[in-house]
Amino acid sequence: MPPVQTLNPASESRPDAVPENLLRVVAIGGGTGLSTLLRGLKRYVAAPTTSRRAADSTLLNANRHKESRPPALPCLIGDLAAIVTVTDDGGSSGRLREDLKMLPPGDVRNCMVALSEDELLLTSLFQHRFKHGELDGHSFGNLFLAALSEITGDFAQAVQMSSQILATRGRIFPATNSNVTLSARMKDGSVVDGETNITASPHRIVELMLVPADAKPLPAALTAIANADLITLGPGSLYTSLVTNLLVRGIPEAIAASRATRVYIGNLMTQANESLGLTASQHIEKILQHAGKQIFDYALINTAPISPTLLEKYAREGQTPIEPDLDRIRALGVEPIPGDFALEGNLLRHDPDRVTQALLKIALTTRR
Repeated sequence: MPPVQTLNPASESRPDAVPENLLRVVAIGGGTGLSTLLRGLKRYVAAPTTSRRAADSTLLNANRHKESRPPALPCLIGDLAAIVTVTDDGGSSGRLREDLKMLPPGDVRNCMVALSEDELLLTSLFQHRFKHGELDGHSFGNLFLAALSEITGDFAQAVQMSSQILATRGRIFPATNSNVTLSARMKDGSVVDGETNITASPHRIVELMLVPADAKPLPAALTAIANADLITLGPGSLYTSLVTNLLVRGIPEAIAASRATRVYIGNLMTQANESLGLTASQHIEKILQHAGKQIFDYALINTAPISPTLLEKYAREGQTPIEPDLDRIRALGVEPIPGDFALEGNLLRHDPDRVTQALLKIALTTRR
C-alpha cells in the first residue's frame, strides 16, 4: 500500500455530476460515532443549493442565533453517503418500533442532523425531546420520520424526504428496509434476542446474527459502495453499531468487491458488554469474522495518551484505552495509521476534523 501523503485540495465547485477530481465517500456505522464522523466529512462537501432553501432563507435568518461558523474548506467530496444500522430497540426508537411496526429512526435522525446545512433552527427542532405526557421521551425528529413512514409506506423514502427538508450535505440509507432484530450467541452458550437485552447481558458476545437472516440492502446503497473512492466503517459500538451492518447480505460482499480505499476507524476505549479487554486488532478480527471477507485496507488507530481525569472516569465502568497493537493489525493484512484522533471534554470522542483530515489524505493518495 502506498504511503499517505498530504492533502491535495480539489476544485471549490461541485456540479450535479460528480467531477472526477472529487471523491465519492461512503460512511457505514451507527450511534454517536457515525454522526460525529459525518460532521467532519460534510465540511468538505459543497453546500446544497435548492429552491427550498432559498424560499426558507428569510425564516431561517429571522430565527437563527448568532454563531461562529468554521472557516471555508475546499470541496474535496462530490458525493457523501451514509449507511446506518437499524437494529435499535430501546428508548424512543424502540417504542415506535413496537407501536407502529416501523424501523427505528434514532440513528438515522442523528445522521440527518449531523449532515444538515443548518444545525440550529431545523436541527434543534428535529432533536427536541418531549418531557411530558404520552410523548415523554420521544424526539420530534423520530415522530416526524414515523409520520412520513406512514404517509409513504416506506422508511427509506421517508429518510430521503426528511433529508431534503434538512438540506443535508449527503445521502442517508438504512442498512436494510426490512424490520430486523438482533440475536447473539454468548460465550456461556446462551442465545439472547434484541439489541437492548444483548448489551445488558453480562456474558461476552461470540456471534451476532440478524433475524431474518436474508434481509436485503437497498440497491442504492450497493450502488454507492460500488462507485465509492473511500469506504469507512466506524467508529462505534463493535457489535451493535458496526457488525450489524455487515450482517445484511450483500453489504460485505459489495465492500470486498469495491475498488475503493476501505478504512476502519478504531474506537478509543473498550466498551462494557461489547469489547472489554479487546485490543485494536481483536476488534478488526471480530468484524472480519462476521463479514466473512477482507473489507479493510487501512485502520485509523489512536495512539495519543488520554488525560488521567478521563481515564479515571471511564475506569469506574471498567473501560480502558484500546491497546494499539499495530504489528498484529498488519498481520491481518490491514495497514494501521496511528495518530491523535481523540477529542476530550466531559466525554471522550473522536475529533471529527482530525479523523476527516486523515481519511482524505489516505483517499487522495490511494485513489484508483
